[in-house]
Amino acid sequence: MIFGTSKGSKVTAEDVKKALSTVLDPDLHIDIVTLNMISDIKVEGKKVHFKLTLTTPACPLKEKIETDCREAVKAIPGVEEISMETDAQVTGRAKISEKEPIKGVKHIIAVTSGKGGVGKTTVSINLAAALKHLGAKVGILDSDITGPNCPLMLGVGDYQPKAKDELIIPAENYGIKCMSMAFFVAKDTPLIWRGPMLDKAIRQFLRDVEWGELDYLIVDMPPGTGDAQLSMVQATDMSGGVIVTTPQEVALLDGQKGLAMFRQMNVPVLGFIENMSYFQPPGSSERFEIFGHGGGKRMAEEYGVPFLGEVPIDISVREGGDQGEPVVACKPDSPVSQVFIEIAKQVAAQVSIHALQPVG
Repeated sequence: MIFGTSKGSKVTAEDVKKALSTVLDPDLHIDIVTLNMISDIKVEGKKVHFKLTLTTPACPLKEKIETDCREAVKAIPGVEEISMETDAQVTGRAKISEKEPIKGVKHIIAVTSGKGGVGKTTVSINLAAALKHLGAKVGILDSDITGPNCPLMLGVGDYQPKAKDELIIPAENYGIKCMSMAFFVAKDTPLIWRGPMLDKAIRQFLRDVEWGELDYLIVDMPPGTGDAQLSMVQATDMSGGVIVTTPQEVALLDGQKGLAMFRQMNVPVLGFIENMSYFQPPGSSERFEIFGHGGGKRMAEEYGVPFLGEVPIDISVREGGDQGEPVVACKPDSPVSQVFIEIAKQVAAQVSIHALQPVG
């Protein structure tokens, strides 16, 4: 498409803005000017400069949007040189209820599973690490009060909590902040708590912790659909939920329960992740579908929610979790890390879509 200029052959900032208004965000289907993603337009003769601000540093369509912007401006007669600066600013979710927000936290993402043993905590830790790798400010809240494993997998198991200005200072490793009940009880001490005690602990971990400025707070939920899930949803507005499953029928059946729970509680479902999806020996092109394959994708399609990706069985993931060295944080270029990073992009995209949708 060829755009005219406002004053003969002289290009103006208005010409640039008009051209960029034809570029749509591929997920939101709204033009990037209306979304306030364009700023700092400068025209010097035949040279044009502008700034593109994405809605998340984990944007999976960054290259496409940049290309579309360049093509749109390049079509303006008289433009010979284009200088584009790209950054990202995570947009917080609009307040949709009277629930108190968590100071400094833009988005809270719950990661859950209908049953135990599907690798939910492993996914939560590596999802957090992937979002951090992509440039976001991230924290993880271990809301599995009776079986907390996040500190071990993040390498902060020996952290001794400190307080400042009546707020608990979270542990931090690999640039990820972490809070867990594991910091407050001996490793061999079981917690046998009723619902009201769980509720109080979860609310304290949300509001009595110095989280600072976070783009995303990942909440590693306990398996099932019990008191902890109810407490979390009642305590504050959630930006969305991610459901982790494995290909076995029993895991898929329980995943449906997690989906029903989120929908019943009016929490946007960001999508399904199929963990332990297949095994591919190093150096081989052959894939072994040990637990079956594709069930998570089929279920996502059946219920009309996004399928975020499939994570293969990889020994480095297990080793990293046991050693407190998340594979994405320590080996970001490995094939399985790249899978997690792509999944993180899809999660971030879904969060942005829901955050920018009109309320009501």
